[in-house]
Amino acid sequence: MLEDRDYMRESYGGGHWYDRLPAALWLVIVNVAFFAAQLILPIATRSSGSHGVFLEDYLALQPLDLIHGKVWQLITFQFLHGGLFHLVINCAMLYIFGKPVETALGRAHFLKLYFSSGVVGGVLQVLLSFLFKEHFGFREGAGWPSVVGASAGVFGLIAAFATLYREQSITMLIAFIIPVSMKAKYLLVAEFVLCILGLLDAGSGIAHGAHLGGLLMGIFYVKHVIHWHWHWPPSFKRPERPVPPRELVNVNARTQRWQKPRPGPAEPLSTDEFLSREVDPILEKISAHGIHSLTDQERRILDAARKKMEKR
Repeated sequence: MLEDRDYMRESYGGGHWYDRLPAALWLVIVNVAFFAAQLILPIATRSSGSHGVFLEDYLALQPLDLIHGKVWQLITFQFLHGGLFHLVINCAMLYIFGKPVETALGRAHFLKLYFSSGVVGGVLQVLLSFLFKEHFGFREGAGWPSVVGASAGVFGLIAAFATLYREQSITMLIAFIIPVSMKAKYLLVAEFVLCILGLLDAGSGIAHGAHLGGLLMGIFYVKHVIHWHWHWPPSFKRPERPVPPRELVNVNARTQRWQKPRPGPAEPLSTDEFLSREVDPILEKISAHGIHSLTDQERRILDAARKKMEKR
């Protein structure tokens, strides 16, 4: 089967079962574990008769805490949630959009994209809170409401998905009832508009600034960060034979030049010959640039190859 070949197999790590699980699923598991701790710790504290410090006190994002050096909150706030519905929505979107993004970019880039989107979203939320205090719920003596949730990272994944698969049709459930189908690029526009409208609503109680920051970072990461070749310390020597950087992800797949598979002879090819001559060059391309870089013709060849394998 094509899935048995190296380039067509979804591989998420080493030989252990926990290494083979996608990172998107592990993030869901960790979020659920943190939410359980949020529920259990207050109960345990009350039963012991002591007033303890809860997770939100140290891990939720608070603008005043951040400027006093609690920078870890830019990461930890992404694991806390304000309620069961908040958790379920974020985890569902994380897995639905995270798994294809992880498949396209690989585990390392997926995690960097997810957490950097969360960090940028948190920073933007804090900056807007300082610039527009009352609009973002500032109260004298109490500061601002804490920010929790994986939403900024999730918005980054949605933006990355829409950037990688612009023309792919997806179906969303409005109010979990009404199915609406649209291309991914239109979902990105809709999410951006919702972020802007949400920022104008002073009483929403939702961190729309974090959502917007995550969305922008997701787009930026796929379009630019993937292709960076940055080293420290920088070298000021001019290379004798400069080599152009190798693209790992191509978001403009249709414009990329690639050597087409050599056409076979006029007589029908055996399955093994077909795989060797027609399919292997495509699999090499997937290995180098990701499955999203394939042309329509190359996708048709892969579909034909799968059908041939099913008949064996």
